[in-house]
Amino acid sequence: MSQRIVFASNNAGKVREVAAILAGHSWTLVPQSEYAVPSVAETGLSFVENAILKARHACGHTGLPAIADDSGIAVDALDGAPGIYSARFAGEDGDDDANNRRLLDELFDVPEDERGAAFHCVMVAMRHAADPTPLICHGRWDGVIIDAPRGENGFGYDPLFFIPEMGRTSAELDPQTKNELSHRGQALRALAASLDEFMQSPQAHPRAV
Repeated sequence: MSQRIVFASNNAGKVREVAAILAGHSWTLVPQSEYAVPSVAETGLSFVENAILKARHACGHTGLPAIADDSGIAVDALDGAPGIYSARFAGEDGDDDANNRRLLDELFDVPEDERGAAFHCVMVAMRHAADPTPLICHGRWDGVIIDAPRGENGFGYDPLFFIPEMGRTSAELDPQTKNELSHRGQALRALAASLDEFMQSPQAHPRAV
């Protein structure tokens, strides 16, 4: 019987991507919504801190191991912004259209050769809420911010994120190709490669106190 692992996200797009990448492995990914886990305040100052906060929160509510990610886009001309604030760049959390409009506004006078950007994803696995040594994996995907959205797939900043070697935006890629290339795919494959050993290690269960 496969082990259930909670995915600490309420983002339907992320849930689909992560489930697709983990399909066929020896564990079952369960969205935290199945356990009515409330969202946690992302008060960390880095992708790593926020991912750990979310994973620990899901472990504490469910008593199960958890996977969490924190991801966003870092734009060179904006000194790495919006970074950890990517989902709420325009104010309201998760308003993709507003976030994209603000990013275009911020880059209005920036020439094409200075519009480099990178998607980052930090993926964390925790065996229990008190896990002192979480498994942490990082993925990075480089591209360029174009001046108008293109494509209907994906979510977030995908319609503005152009991959020169593909000649397409992330939103113009089919899901399989995106998962092969993306920051989230990179981080999750690294995590999946180590997850079985990680879960079986001596710290897999909290010590009684």
